Amino acid sequence: MPKTGPGKRRRYVVSQAKLARLRERLISEATDRLSQPRAFMSFVGVAEADELLNDIKGHPHAFVIACIMDRQMSAQKAWRIPYELKQRIGSFRFPRLAELSLEQLERVMAQPEPLHRFPKVMSRNLYAAIRRIERQYRGNAAEIWTGRPSSATIVRRFLEFDGVGQKIATMAANTLVRDFRIPVSDRYSIDISVDIQIRRVFARMGFVPEDASTEYIIYRARELHPEYPGIFDLVLWELGRTVCRPRRPACDDCQWRELCAHANRKGAH
Repeated sequence: MPKTGPGKRRRYVVSQAKLARLRERLISEATDRLSQPRAFMSFVGVAEADELLNDIKGHPHAFVIACIMDRQMSAQKAWRIPYELKQRIGSFRFPRLAELSLEQLERVMAQPEPLHRFPKVMSRNLYAAIRRIERQYRGNAAEIWTGRPSSATIVRRFLEFDGVGQKIATMAANTLVRDFRIPVSDRYSIDISVDIQIRRVFARMGFVPEDASTEYIIYRARELHPEYPGIFDLVLWELGRTVCRPRRPACDDCQWRELCAHANRKGAH
């Protein structure tokens, strides 16, 4: 059972030796994935929408806009918005977007049904993003990440967009580096993107308490792998979605069960 007591956080306990081995194996697994050729990314499971998001050469702004939309709604719905906008306005070429006024964007985002939970706010964020890409990046959003910039530069550039916080900015940088194989000069500033899946798996493995704050988890990942803290994202996220479920985790089917604190707790077998 998790360790608890007065003034103590609820935590699954495992030896430091097992944690060290688990850390090394997680990093090795993620590093191996990074060495593989780039694969087509399925963001929303709709072919046309995913094709648009994967086209970071022809439509780099689609990826940026999807990141901006990923706020207070399911990621799958948010990342489909560029495709839905394309259907409504007929094209998603940047010159076409740049033609639209704020009022036109508000109408397109809201009718015939809202594309986002907060269509007015997100319309303003979208309009501001189009203006920033137009003026700062000469209409080419790929300039955000071209030229082997530092990871801190990419994160900072995403933070400059209205509505984008640290979690989305680092998630965007990590997706570019990990999934699109964008070359960067370092990976130090790509933090782990803490969501419900990563929080649960990191705690069950024994790396952090169950009630750890987002900041605690971020700094723990930095401690574990300062060269690239976000390297844990994909492995942990996939594990949380498939095997390490909130209820009845399939520990017997998990490749990490030998070293995992939750799988080896008293009475688990």
